[in-house]
This record gives sequence, structure tokens and C-alpha cells, in this order.
Amino acid sequence: MAFDRLIENIIKMQNPTVAGLDPKLDYVPASIKEKCFAKYGNTLDGAAAALFEFNKALIDSLCDIVPAVKPQAAYYEMYGWQGVKVLCDTISYAKSKGMFIITDGKRNDIGTTMEAYAAAHLGETAVNGESIEAFGADALTVNGYLGTDGIKPLLNICKEKDKGIFVLVKTSNPSSGELQDMKLKTNESVYEHMGKMCEDWGKELVGEYGYSAVGAVVGATYPEQLKELREKLPHTFFLVPGYGAQGGGAEDVKNAFDQRGLGAIINSSRGIMCAWKNQNLAEDDFAIAARNEAVRMRDELVGAIGKIG
Repeated sequence: MAFDRLIENIIKMQNPTVAGLDPKLDYVPASIKEKCFAKYGNTLDGAAAALFEFNKALIDSLCDIVPAVKPQAAYYEMYGWQGVKVLCDTISYAKSKGMFIITDGKRNDIGTTMEAYAAAHLGETAVNGESIEAFGADALTVNGYLGTDGIKPLLNICKEKDKGIFVLVKTSNPSSGELQDMKLKTNESVYEHMGKMCEDWGKELVGEYGYSAVGAVVGATYPEQLKELREKLPHTFFLVPGYGAQGGGAEDVKNAFDQRGLGAIINSSRGIMCAWKNQNLAEDDFAIAARNEAVRMRDELVGAIGKIG
């Protein structure tokens, strides 16, 4: 299963982290922007070129110590089709460096529309008798609140193409409790029931390490719920946002892991991309700063959970 490959990268690098690649022009050094805008003008083509150069430098700096990257689709879509091409090129470049790719798209639909999302991000697209990989990520974040109709089309892709999904369960944003903490007639919370649905959806897709291809997004900003869900969802691998810039730390996320130090991967986006601001380095040293922060984060997490594997 796909998450076996991710887990093997985590064990090899002793690093349960994913670097979020959520680029904006504000994050890109002036030297890169000046070069790209001089070539393409103040256009979306120039912006896209700057974003891709920024991403490549980050990937080059992180690929031997960080097992995965997570590009957030919205940060590419805001730059038009040129930005979407950067998303595709970023995925391809990170894969060439051996990294596991999680596309953060939070896709949510049913039937043939969800089949189209699944084909686009995880599978292949039929083109005049040929099957072509469109984006080629290893995993995709999805919204499960349309129920099984929105998840079932993805399960076949996960099985056939060795892919994974992360379903939104208990998200890190402050207002998540407005819906997710509500109690059902069974006295379960909505997020707990969604987590149990993830266990059920993944029961035929369990890999070598005991985790299925259906993972869950559970925020670092709610450590008690994170602990609760780890105990109740033994076969569900967690993607944990909210570390760093959103306030979560190693003590908040340590209960996401099982006794082997497996079961979760912790995301940091701005904390890594913009690390130069906190390290008294020049912005042109952003890739060095990102690596420094990734090492610091790795060491903090492993210090809290112990040796992995």
C-alpha cells in the first residue's frame, strides 16, 4: 500500500515530517522574482517561473532529510493555468528526488465527478486510447462529509494504483468544533464517527505496517482529540497539520504515534518555507534556513517519540 512506501521513507530518514509547499510570491526572494519578471514581464508566466524555482530549491535542500512534500493546490490555482502547471512540475520534480507527494486538494464530490478527481490526482486519464498520468501524486486530501459516495471512487484507485487518501476528520482550524465536535444520537462526536468511517473504508487496504490506504487529517492544535483518535483508529495513518506556525509543538503531536513511532506524519509549511526570517539569514539563504528548520523539527519530534521503527 502507498503508506507503506511513506512509512519506509520515514523509518529510513528517522523523520516523521512533511514539508508543505504552499508558495506565494511574498515568500519568494527578490532575486528570483527579478530574474523571472525580467524574462516574462509582470505576468502569470513570470510568477509561475518564480514559484517553480523557489520550490525546486526547497526540494533540493530537503529531499535527503524529509520524506515527503505536501503542495496545497490553492496556492497554485491562484496563479491560473500557469500555476497549475507549476503544481504538476513540482510533483514531478519532487518524485524524481524520491519524495512522497501528498496533494492537499480537499476534493469533495460524488459519482463520476469524484472519479474524475481521482483520475486527475492519483490515477490516469484516457487520451485517444492511451492512459496518461495527469498529476501523479501519491496521496490526496479529501473531504468525506458527503459520505461513502464521495470516497468509494477513490478506493479503487488506491488499490489499483498503490495510492492513498487523507480524509478530513478533526481539522486544526479554530472553528472546526462548530460541526466536528457535535454529538450524534450515539453520543459519538461527528469527528469520531468520521474516523470510524475511515477505519471501515480502509479495511480492505491494510498494508505491511498495519495502516490502510485511507488516512485521516487530525490537527496538532487539538492534542486530546489526537490522542483519543490514535487509540480508536489503530489502522488509520494520520496527517497532522497545525505544527509550528499554527501553534502546535512536539508535545502536542506525540500521541499521534503508536509505540513504534509510526502512524503519523507532521506537516510544517510556513515554518519551513519562511524559516530564514527567524534565523537572521538573508532571504537568498531561504533553502539553507529551510533545511535547518527541518532538522530542528525532526530532532524535536524524535526526541518526543523516540526511535522510529
